[in-house]
Amino acid sequence: MRKFDTKVQLLKYKVLREVARHAFDGTLAESWNDITKAIVPGPEATMRCCIYKERAIVSERIKLAIGGDKSNKNVIEVIDIACDECPMGGYEVTESCRGCIAHRCEEVCPRGAITFDRNQKAHIDKEKCIECGKCASVCPYSAINNRMRPCERACKVKAISTGENKAAKIDESKCIACGACVYQCPFGAITDKSFILDVIDMLKDSENNSKYHVYAIVAPSISSQFSYAKLGQVISGIKALGFHSVIEVALGADMVAYAEGAELAEKGFLTSSCCPAFVNYIEKQFPDLLDKVSHNLSPMGTIAKYIKETDTNSKIVFIGPCTAKKMEFQREKVRPYVDSVLTFEELQALLDSRDIEISTLEEDVLDNASYYGRIFARSGGLADAVRQSLKEQNIDFDFKPISCDGIEACRAALLRASKGVLPGNFIEGMACIGGCIGGAGCLTHEAKDKNDVDKYGMLAYEKSITDAIKVLK
Repeated sequence: MRKFDTKVQLLKYKVLREVARHAFDGTLAESWNDITKAIVPGPEATMRCCIYKERAIVSERIKLAIGGDKSNKNVIEVIDIACDECPMGGYEVTESCRGCIAHRCEEVCPRGAITFDRNQKAHIDKEKCIECGKCASVCPYSAINNRMRPCERACKVKAISTGENKAAKIDESKCIACGACVYQCPFGAITDKSFILDVIDMLKDSENNSKYHVYAIVAPSISSQFSYAKLGQVISGIKALGFHSVIEVALGADMVAYAEGAELAEKGFLTSSCCPAFVNYIEKQFPDLLDKVSHNLSPMGTIAKYIKETDTNSKIVFIGPCTAKKMEFQREKVRPYVDSVLTFEELQALLDSRDIEISTLEEDVLDNASYYGRIFARSGGLADAVRQSLKEQNIDFDFKPISCDGIEACRAALLRASKGVLPGNFIEGMACIGGCIGGAGCLTHEAKDKNDVDKYGMLAYEKSITDAIKVLK
């Protein structure tokens, strides 16, 4: 049984499924209205003020499902007409204010934004308030609440604000495409654009003309998804879609870990290059540390490069939990190797668009990587892998890793590194809490147990990094 965390995810899946179904059949252009009505068949299906607005919003979702605004380079976009039900945000005094005479809120306010009426009830002057939150922290009755929008609260890089039309607005100079806002928006008004049509075109061309082989490279976090089927059945389902072969990105992780161990020992200090949102964050907020980022491609880029060099008639599609990968594959140094990116949400939509019930399929095998490559899916896994690579290469280095779980932890470590006071020599940066298993493109975010990732790692045939990558040489 398909499992989604929210009805927003379910709605997004339905749109993707119908778009994919018609794209495979070659009827997408003339079926736009049919798709809209299939998602919102009548007034009883609407979640908005009226069926007309609901269908207008679904129409915008279809646009994003077929690639979104081409002039907008960001893969995260706002559906303005869907973004109208959230409070404007900011600190507000609630009815819980007792009109006390201590006035702690007034004393801590750095801008004199707190005033009182004749009953001693507090009021906040929005023109003066700087949203520091000091008043809320000292109120003995918890009477001051921060009505920040969920997307703003989720965005730890402060890239979201409210535009003139009261819809969310994304600051492209700060956004790292991590997708936290996408998952947290209760109305689905912020979402990631899809490249699902590009993938379908590749599969159809490959089937009809045998021009090339289309490879699926799957992130190790796939082990936490598709809970209604076995992993081997998921692999069979991917091949049933028309993919020539399915390769573990974890094998690329083995290759990266091996190379980063040697690079770290040579340079003395390094930050990881595996999480594109983390690397993007360094570029935008800590440019002075860019020379400390590992020169290696991410595991996705590394394994894709190997496949392209081995099979010159190949096309590569990454499948994983990450919206930021949709930005990474378009970067100049990655684009030659990765042709498109799908999330697990989109993979589920693809499977169902072809009526492939994976739980009924025979199990195929996914066994390319080592234990250490597979544990890249969770926070701390990369650091464990680099430690192992140093050991296997007999490199004598005093390894002191800092594993950052979430972008706030990344910021703290990078800030200390920029000031030369970080008590470590390797920063493992993961923008999503829990690591890749917490990515915005997951089917479910409930499966975030690192022990489950480690169990999946233990199923790897190759137990050492050296054993995993020696077959590539």
